[in-house]
Amino acid sequence: MTQHCCEAMARQVNRHCDHHDDPFDCADAVVRFSARFQEYGLIIHDGGTSSIGIDFCPWCGQRLPASQRDRWFAEMEGRGIDPWEDEIPAEFQDDRWLHRHG
Repeated sequence: MTQHCCEAMARQVNRHCDHHDDPFDCADAVVRFSARFQEYGLIIHDGGTSSIGIDFCPWCGQRLPASQRDRWFAEMEGRGIDPWEDEIPAEFQDDRWLHRHG
């Protein structure tokens, strides 16, 4: 479970809507968080899954963690996994890969 910068951010990224299973379908969903990449973004409600990455929390102003996207892709390449073609191991589908030792 990721520790977010403040309670307001945690409420936003953990928000549950009784009417929409997908936050991209819910007009009340504002922020998305990718545990895999440690990225935060403002959701663009255009019918797709677009968001604009943010570096600072809109509520408390704290700098958000650096994206781990490049590191994730380097890990995939180092393991000989093509993320566009191959099955992604379960531990790389969320933030578990960031916390493993060894």
